[in-house]
Amino acid sequence: MERPPGTPLRRRLLVTIAGITAVAVALLIVPLAVAVQLLYRAEAVATLERDAARVAAGAGNGTAPAARELSPHLVVGLYRTDGVRVSGAGPSVSRVAAAARDGRSHEAGEGRALAVTTPVPSRTGPGQVVRVALPTATVRARTVRTWLLMGAFALVIVGLAAGVAWNQSRRLARPLERLTRAAQALGDGDFTVRADPSGLREADAAGRALEVTARRLGSMLERERAFSADVSHQLRTPLTGLLLGLESALERPGADLRSAARTAVRRGERMRDIIDDLLLLARDAGPDRAPLDVPALLDELRARWEGLPLATVVHGPLPTVHAKTSALRQILDVLVDNAREHGGGRITVEASDIGGGLAFDVADEGPGVTDPEDEIFTRRSASGNGHGIGLALARSLAEAEGGRLVLRRPAPPIFTLLLPATRDLH
Repeated sequence: MERPPGTPLRRRLLVTIAGITAVAVALLIVPLAVAVQLLYRAEAVATLERDAARVAAGAGNGTAPAARELSPHLVVGLYRTDGVRVSGAGPSVSRVAAAARDGRSHEAGEGRALAVTTPVPSRTGPGQVVRVALPTATVRARTVRTWLLMGAFALVIVGLAAGVAWNQSRRLARPLERLTRAAQALGDGDFTVRADPSGLREADAAGRALEVTARRLGSMLERERAFSADVSHQLRTPLTGLLLGLESALERPGADLRSAARTAVRRGERMRDIIDDLLLLARDAGPDRAPLDVPALLDELRARWEGLPLATVVHGPLPTVHAKTSALRQILDVLVDNAREHGGGRITVEASDIGGGLAFDVADEGPGVTDPEDEIFTRRSASGNGHGIGLALARSLAEAEGGRLVLRRPAPPIFTLLLPATRDLH
């Protein structure tokens, strides 16, 4: 499968979290590094001032400290107030030493050293100046070592953040990748896809929505397939009758073609009504359930099956039943057509009150049903032998109306449609 354009979620999360962490660490480390540099310089200056004060005090009273008492890195020299060196080490002329003629200590970078000068105490005023210096490389080396430690610490933090980001990106991306695979399977026609729970509320909600969509699409496709098979089954008999009527009218000399055309139109309208009924039932659309007019329903049944030895009987007052007339029409047509196709003799449709419900008994005088009841109501291919689609369709329509379709007697066969009576809520 071709990869879609864009950046993968894992990489984007990793780069984002690691980048934010790196920026945050940099915003902390850079000022801290500057502060460390200033701190180490201030510490070095304080040390130099202390040592310079000791040397100046000793030079004033003749008790200068021994060299071993000072740091070996220090450069100590004695200067005149004009900045010219008198003794010790250091540059021959020092501007920092010359600045001490005002009687105060001074510090500044001079050459490659950090120098501090302090006047030697004298009753006659400053006559000499002590200069104590420390190579800047010494201070810089200490600062660089600290910076390296800080940099290593920053890298560890960014590395830990990257590890956490990688783990979180996998945790967040894995459910989405599973959803992607499930969506691809759904697109390939697998309506049984399932999304395993991930613990992420949004991903789990999307997974449940995908499962519901898959079930609905599968159910819709199944209904459409069943609708096609049902329409083919229900149109077979009226279409055959229409064609036979037209062929007979064309082949018989002196046939009333106008009457044959009217009959063909009537049969065509019946097929149109069958398609409309099945389409509304497949989509669960159309008018709501209304009180069933049983006599009118049976009159329509006789008119549709004109020419067939069909009798309808209504026994006494009937209970009120709410159902879709379109569903009842299709159920009774299936039962009558089944009796015509597989039975024999006279077909009788009786409606009666069974106490708490309404029963339609469809009987014929044929040899009966030899197959088990479960098998005759099982949907099979339209090309197969036996009852196939019709009885399965009739039972599913009956159950959709809250009723049942049963084989009450196998021989002579009687199929019974049972519908519950509507309860009076008043």
